Amino acid sequence: MKAPVARQPDAFQQRLEAVRLQARSCTNCDLYANATQTVFGEGPIAASMLLVGEQPGDQEDEAGVPFVGPAGVVLDKALEAAGIDRGEVYVTNAVKHFKWIPRGKKRIHQRPNVRQVRACLPWLESEIELVQPDVLVCLGAVAAQALLGPKFLVTQQRGKPVESPLARTVMATIHPSSILRQADSEARREAFDSLVADLKVAARYANEREPLLSKRLS
Repeated sequence: MKAPVARQPDAFQQRLEAVRLQARSCTNCDLYANATQTVFGEGPIAASMLLVGEQPGDQEDEAGVPFVGPAGVVLDKALEAAGIDRGEVYVTNAVKHFKWIPRGKKRIHQRPNVRQVRACLPWLESEIELVQPDVLVCLGAVAAQALLGPKFLVTQQRGKPVESPLARTVMATIHPSSILRQADSEARREAFDSLVADLKVAARYANEREPLLSKRLS
């Protein structure tokens, strides 16, 4: 990652759009073959917070926009509960194409493998470099391990800032889709509340100049 430079929003927006255009024809891994389209990130170029998820889902693949499906609905509610305006946040995914297998008429999500995540990493790194967020939040294990190393455990380190050159404050929390997979309404409520709590921590660090950092796992 390059060192931050003085902000020139128009120039950075143009560069981001150029990267977005390049990503549309990405064939760095095999996922492009079965996906409808590349799903690039979305949000203001000068966003103070950047959220990274795993990959687009079925609805995102069709719409070409990240976090518009069921997990996106959960994320929107969590951001609102945490006092964060989604319109002021840049949202993206570690992998830009939908990985799936057919099951009847449905397309069932499949977790991307290490090679596929690595193939997409240059696009994600470009987004982070151009947006230059104050706070970067990894949503789920795929995003966290892509950016913070394979030994990073969301279950143990969620909600805690870690040392990283990617942003002034970097942390991880659960992916909103994990809330939907909980066994019952009480478990879903508890998981949702924990996501909101982590997002509140991220929002607080976005307004602080010198966040406390814990040691990064490599």
